[in-house]
Amino acid sequence: MAVESSITLGTSSARFRPNPIHAEWILDGNPLARVELLSSSADGTASTYFWDCTAGRFNWFYHFDETFHVLEGEVTLKYPSGVSRRVRTGDTVFFPAGSTAEWTVDNYVRKLAFCRTPVPRVLTLARHLVRRLRRVVRGGSTESGGLL
Repeated sequence: MAVESSITLGTSSARFRPNPIHAEWILDGNPLARVELLSSSADGTASTYFWDCTAGRFNWFYHFDETFHVLEGEVTLKYPSGVSRRVRTGDTVFFPAGSTAEWTVDNYVRKLAFCRTPVPRVLTLARHLVRRLRRVVRGGSTESGGLL
């Protein structure tokens, strides 16, 4: 059964709000960041945002998985290993929870970010077990030939 009322559709109407970078993370300049929440999952573990930032250099600490796609501008990401990578419009990057990077924004960057709080492995296994048991009770296959 589809729940049509939970489906949302729209375009960005520039409802950005200030999203200050922690002062202790800023290494150089006065970067101004903004964010716009586009969607959130019902269970609160996933969300989608527009995020933008003006020139500056700062550290960023990822407390959740984040995949982002650069929509405009560019940024240099420096990883803890010392390796730097220039990320430009059209590039996609994934940071797992617990990652850190130094960001250098020369002018401006805007990204579309998909954020997800990782579910503990024991809960993921429990969910798979419950789904498998439901199939057995309904008389379905226990083979994992598809999505659980």
